[in-house]
Amino acid sequence: MKFVLISPKNRTAYNFRGDLIKDIISKGYEVIVTGPDDKDVDKIEALGARFVKVPMNKTGVNPVSDLKHLFALTKLFRKEKPDVTFGYTIKPVIYGAIAAKLAGVKHRYSMIAGAGYVFAAKSTKAKLIRIIVKMLYRMGFACAQKVIFMNTDDRDDFVSLKLLKKDKCCMVNGSGVNMERFEREALPAEPVFFMLSRALHCKGASEYLEACSIVRKKHPNVRMMYLGEIDESMQDSLSKAEIERYVNDGVIEYYPEHPDVRVYYRQCSVFVLPSYREGIPRTVQEAMAMGRPVITTDAPGCRETVIHGETGFLVPVKDPKALADTMCRFIEDPSLIQKMGDASYNYCKEKFDVRKVNEVLLGHLEIN
Repeated sequence: MKFVLISPKNRTAYNFRGDLIKDIISKGYEVIVTGPDDKDVDKIEALGARFVKVPMNKTGVNPVSDLKHLFALTKLFRKEKPDVTFGYTIKPVIYGAIAAKLAGVKHRYSMIAGAGYVFAAKSTKAKLIRIIVKMLYRMGFACAQKVIFMNTDDRDDFVSLKLLKKDKCCMVNGSGVNMERFEREALPAEPVFFMLSRALHCKGASEYLEACSIVRKKHPNVRMMYLGEIDESMQDSLSKAEIERYVNDGVIEYYPEHPDVRVYYRQCSVFVLPSYREGIPRTVQEAMAMGRPVITTDAPGCRETVIHGETGFLVPVKDPKALADTMCRFIEDPSLIQKMGDASYNYCKEKFDVRKVNEVLLGHLEIN
């Protein structure tokens, strides 16, 4: 039996789906992972999977490039004759399902890991792209047997937009977190704040930077960290100059991508993600597993990760002052950190442990 995981980026395959790949292999399947380039192939193969490069322009809107990706997937599926295909993020969901249908694959599944920038942004360009994406989603969903969502807001929005029918939808609690790898760690002696995300406006990066600036004026000695890739080719990206301004002013410590983010979770006492919208944010799950309270937004996907006032706090979207005020609560009453960190860990263990999440997901994929 063969299972094909259609991935938009090699790093997400081993980092977010590694435990799933191993679980599927343990059920007797040969797992093939597709990815757009040759980066980190050894890490995918170390899981026991076979890698096949299928070039893809992840963020572009070039129809010729997308058709090439569709034809390449169709050719691969006809050659490999997989029993199951599973795609996540926009292009693998759309073109993966269409290609699988064209190739005669019997079991075709898709996962919405968040509505993404196209649905969150309000620019004219985003609105135009949204019209095209909605049309393509309808085509992709029509070719999938089931579509798996991470939160009910995304599911209900996609259904209300008539992109698919509710009876084709099923739910899972995010991608889950390996609580043995992201194990609970002692908290630092002083409050330390940390945000981990790509440097995108829709992730709330600009609100975090502004909130840190407000906090710095009130509490000049508090430590605040930000780790995230800057990709100025993306329309929604912050520029390097924007972030450097906060670094040069002594507001934050900035770090680029790192192969082991646990290094930074260990140094923090409170994790912050003021995103506009998510599926279920993996970074928050990792922070919870390591016993950190969380400040995130009362937004789709984010609100599922926090019990407000118990495991952390929810703040309004695009409100750096409210975020700064909440950060100050932890500085001015540090006893909240240990109390909420304990509750956060227990909530993660109950809801987001990857073993529990994958058990549900394998059921949806009909892999027993």
